[in-house]
Amino acid sequence: MSLFVEFHLIQNFAPSNLNRDDTGAPKDAIFGGYRRARVSSQCFKRAIRLKAAEMASIPNEFQGVRTKKLKQLLETRLRYLGHEDAGSRIEEALAGAGLKVKDDGKTEYLLFLGRGEIEGFAQLIHKHWDVLSSVANSENKKSKKEAKASVPDELKKEAKALLDGRKAVDVALFGRMLADMPGVNQDAACQVAHAISTHKVEREFDYFTAIDDKAVLGEPQVEMIAHVEFNSATFYRYSVIDADKLVKNLRGDKELALTGIGAFSQAMARAIPTGKQNTFAAHNPPSFVGVVLRHASPFNLANAFEKPVWPKADKELTALSVERLAEHDIKVAGFYGDGKDIWAYLDMTGAWPGDKGAALTNLEALAQWVQDNVRAELGA
Repeated sequence: MSLFVEFHLIQNFAPSNLNRDDTGAPKDAIFGGYRRARVSSQCFKRAIRLKAAEMASIPNEFQGVRTKKLKQLLETRLRYLGHEDAGSRIEEALAGAGLKVKDDGKTEYLLFLGRGEIEGFAQLIHKHWDVLSSVANSENKKSKKEAKASVPDELKKEAKALLDGRKAVDVALFGRMLADMPGVNQDAACQVAHAISTHKVEREFDYFTAIDDKAVLGEPQVEMIAHVEFNSATFYRYSVIDADKLVKNLRGDKELALTGIGAFSQAMARAIPTGKQNTFAAHNPPSFVGVVLRHASPFNLANAFEKPVWPKADKELTALSVERLAEHDIKVAGFYGDGKDIWAYLDMTGAWPGDKGAALTNLEALAQWVQDNVRAELGA
């Protein structure tokens, strides 16, 4: 039986511009016929990954890195192993795996690699240092195909085998795709929705000037005039983890999967995008964090807000949004669920029904609840 771990958050942000479009305006979308504030899934995924790394809740060797600077990382590691001037050998080893380093020392595109994969390449180069020396000193190659062909078959086989994720939790959660190397792709165990406001929004503009502190009487004091767009919104955020898929991506390591789910539970709630924060300082944690274990299928509850929530004088938008969320879940689960959903939640609004799941007192307790219940379901 499938096990889906869902996260449903209601989060109110003060005036901010957390995620900009190509014009610098806050991202938005039309939903239910009304304009809504939006923060992209990519933006929140990055914030979640960085928050989990900051919290050090996942061992370093099971974390991932998204970078073009693989060569520089390997040079640093190889210096620690006693090797200087490793650049050409690194390029040959990476070519054996099908990765090309450009003239600027960076890979052709961003790579999402587990730290274990990076360490594996360092150890491979260390092990085959002399062999790579002879390859690197041969005639200069002009293409990735020629560079790859010059690497001995045994070394090439070892290099390709390294690109298996090495049980990096964030790679297992969010997946990766390399168009020209489909063999190293990994389907994500976690899906993250674009966050949208539960109500309609309008863009606002902050007109500002910059003043010269040393201007004297008679001189112009204003040296710059500009404006920045912003909004303020109560967001519905949703994500889901396929627990069985996560275990599979981590090569059957249930304990590591549980560690990753616990880390995600905390990072999902604590992660806040960094866009324009020096200007707005919108460090507003969620007012509601709900987690539900489902078996029939995952349910994104965004349609609870197809009709926008409207403010009331006697009740916050967050509380109204939480009420609407609970009502919609009861309907959807009644039609399509299997009656086995298990909820737990943190609720600062007091609007979530008291008989709908376990009310917990802090985020650490919620993360522990998730781990304990997933463990029981997986039989770990």
